[in-house]
Amino acid sequence: MIAAILCLAAAAVVGVLIWQGVSEHGAPDPLRPNTSPTVAFLDIGVLVFREGLECILVLAAVTASMTGTRQAHRRPVAIGAGIAFGATLITWFIAIGIVGSLMDNVPALDLQAATGLLAVIVLLVIMNWFFHKIYWGGWIRAHNRRRKSLLASDPARKNGHSRLWWGFILLGFTSLYREGFEVVLFLQSYNLRLGGGVVLKGALLGLLLSGMVAVLTFVLQQRLPYRKMLITTGILLGVVLLVMVGEQAQEMQLAHWISRTEIPWLVNALPAWMGMWFAVFPTYETLIAQGLAVVLVVGSYYAARRFRAGGEHEIAPEPDAAIVRRLETVP
Repeated sequence: MIAAILCLAAAAVVGVLIWQGVSEHGAPDPLRPNTSPTVAFLDIGVLVFREGLECILVLAAVTASMTGTRQAHRRPVAIGAGIAFGATLITWFIAIGIVGSLMDNVPALDLQAATGLLAVIVLLVIMNWFFHKIYWGGWIRAHNRRRKSLLASDPARKNGHSRLWWGFILLGFTSLYREGFEVVLFLQSYNLRLGGGVVLKGALLGLLLSGMVAVLTFVLQQRLPYRKMLITTGILLGVVLLVMVGEQAQEMQLAHWISRTEIPWLVNALPAWMGMWFAVFPTYETLIAQGLAVVLVVGSYYAARRFRAGGEHEIAPEPDAAIVRRLETVP
């Protein structure tokens, strides 16, 4: 079942690439300065899917013990997640309005460079959180502690049932809205450069894949290989990070925020399509920026491993957090 869904998703991506080739009457122009819409579409889809996967993981951990007589508790959690989805859409329009108002007073290149820098920072934070198992265990356990606190309250007490209901709504809301807020910040750069159409298509792809995982998790009650899926999307996000850092460095050069120093022997050796598809440009500044991004992410991963090894007894998963145990189990 899972293999069939993954095959369908892969077929959809191939179909999009074919559609792009037909609509562009062949391959997109590699000399065009803007990011390829297809590359942006896939980047956005990967990020939205990865954030959706994290949200599903947290919700699955929270609702794992809500069975039997407690199954009714899943409803307010779902309501909270639904409200968070609506709040994310509202946040998107607010962010668009803020960026639009800034365009009247800030030069276009400066605004594009600023939003791109914000997107890179958000992606770096997401990548660091992905690699830190401490984060995964701590974030899920925080929700589990909140769930236990709510269930420990006496529903028969005055206003006890109302507190329990609203507490679970808030639990569902926070599980989804934080991921949605990160996505909104990240997408501002793409929306400014390529417009809402590309952003919408990429977001719909990510939501489609997330919806498939959600159906398997909550409706069909399938035990999914969350850790392998997170590792796969983490690797894809690593590629997205390199592309975005290269693009951001180039935008900062165009806005004259940083200098542009070409590498003579690489100017003619590097094909133009490498710049469009992978944001690899023959300048010292862009390549150094991409190298620093790799060092930062990889370095933070090894630093987290050493820190975790020193305090592993302090962050052991809770007895009932089976999903956390599966996630933190080294294959």
